[in-house]
Amino acid sequence: MKVCVTGATGFVGAHVARALVDRGDEVRVTFRNRARLDRLAGLDCEPLRADILDLPATRRALRGVEVAFHTAGLVGSRPVERVFRVNAVAPRIAVEAAAAEGVRRVVVTSSTAALGPAPAGEVADERQVYRGNFGLTYADAKHEGEQEALAAGQRHGVEVVVVNPSYVLGVPVDPNQPGETSTRAVGNYLLGRMPLVVAGAANFVDVRDVARGHLLAAEDGEPGERYVLGGHNLNWVEFIDRLARLSRIHRRVLVMPPELTGPVRLADALPGPDLGEGAYLMAQNWRVSSRRARRELRYTARPLSETLRATIDWYRDLISAGVFDSQRSSPTSVMASAVRLGERAGLLGGLQLAERVIGRRLVAGA
Repeated sequence: MKVCVTGATGFVGAHVARALVDRGDEVRVTFRNRARLDRLAGLDCEPLRADILDLPATRRALRGVEVAFHTAGLVGSRPVERVFRVNAVAPRIAVEAAAAEGVRRVVVTSSTAALGPAPAGEVADERQVYRGNFGLTYADAKHEGEQEALAAGQRHGVEVVVVNPSYVLGVPVDPNQPGETSTRAVGNYLLGRMPLVVAGAANFVDVRDVARGHLLAAEDGEPGERYVLGGHNLNWVEFIDRLARLSRIHRRVLVMPPELTGPVRLADALPGPDLGEGAYLMAQNWRVSSRRARRELRYTARPLSETLRATIDWYRDLISAGVFDSQRSSPTSVMASAVRLGERAGLLGGLQLAERVIGRRLVAGA
């Protein structure tokens, strides 16, 4: 089968392309920057230059293919206009291009962020109504993008299936790459550049399982529907504790109560372009269920320990190779250094005792 993958030079997109090549499909991939094709590590693909916001270029990319995988996206909250154009407008353009070229099915990569946070103590799934009252740029854009794609599919008679991956971990197709946004949580911990986490919760999944979920959605997904591709629900304190145990590197990471992220965000007290919204995102309850994908697509997720070990080992190889030696200091790395200095000075010793008094974790990873 001839297929096209937009965003194939990204983390998820590259794994989708590899899964398709391994299956024996004829794979075309789009790119804007030819240098990024190295991220495909020599996969047998047909590269074609195309901007996902350019309808004629996207039509050329989809010409002659049976199924398209629109994996392109932008993770972040700024610049706002760019985030919305890539995440909210481009999915509609992909479906319109598919309709014009007679492509029968488009699998659109959204995110569990598009479901919205689950209420406290609950788990979200595809039925959750998106409330949109959190003011989260990335979540709002991804939700709008999947709605635009589904509506365009209905208008033009294209089978559109949406997949919603959770927090994706694992090793890139090209293991020489330093990692994408989601995997940096592991890298920053190992490098001692993670000063704190927020006591929210997330769902963590292996990129290889997400890629396979895309193929399953293309085969058996119900047109007009979406499927959560998740793995394992954990709060961030548990996640850091697991990293510490599996890596055998124990670093004190401070735990910020979720209640503080609102004022932090409003005051923009955390420096950097995305840290205020990033902390607010981390504070939410992003627990999700993949029950529907398991039932209808035969989707499965491997053990989290397997994913974490692979991610840790890959980052250790990069660290040993000196990939991060010339990395500039960032506000978070400076904060992490301050935490380590405080630990050496004995200023953090009372936190674990205080935990027992207030009944809340204040330190993770120790």
